[in-house]
Parts: sequence; structure tokens; C-alpha cells
Amino acid sequence: MAVLTIRDFDESLKAKLRIRAAEHGRSMEAEVRAILAAVLTKSESGPGMGSRIRQRFSDVEDVAFETPQRTERARAAEFLE
Repeated sequence: MAVLTIRDFDESLKAKLRIRAAEHGRSMEAEVRAILAAVLTKSESGPGMGSRIRQRFSDVEDVAFETPQRTERARAAEFLE
């Protein structure tokens, strides 16, 4: 098994991790292993984002609309300070 050392770990994150581990009845080390396993072993074989968006809006009717004609030339954006 590999050993992982995390330096400069934020104290507030450590406190949240300790609470989360206690809620799940695990040590902090076991909780970190569970978090990493859950995140890094997700199946990537499912539909992509574009497919999921298309599926979600598949029942929406096609609405045709006219775009207005441009009355002036495009110009650079002006940012407020």
C-alpha cells in the first residue's frame, strides 16, 4: 500500500473531515480513503453532458424565432471599474 502525506492542510478542512468521519463511524484516514475512492472510481461510461442536456429538454418543442437585424457594427466591450 502507498503512503500519502498532505502538507499545509487547512485546519478548518481538517475539522470538517473529523466531523464527517465521526458521522460515518470511521477514522479520518478511512474517511479520506472513502472520499478518494468515491471520486476517482466513478464510471465514465455514461452519457456525456451534451447527451444529458439533450435528453432533459427533448420534450421541448422547437421554437423558431427571428433574430433582429444588426443596426450598427460590432464594437469592443466596455468594462466598468
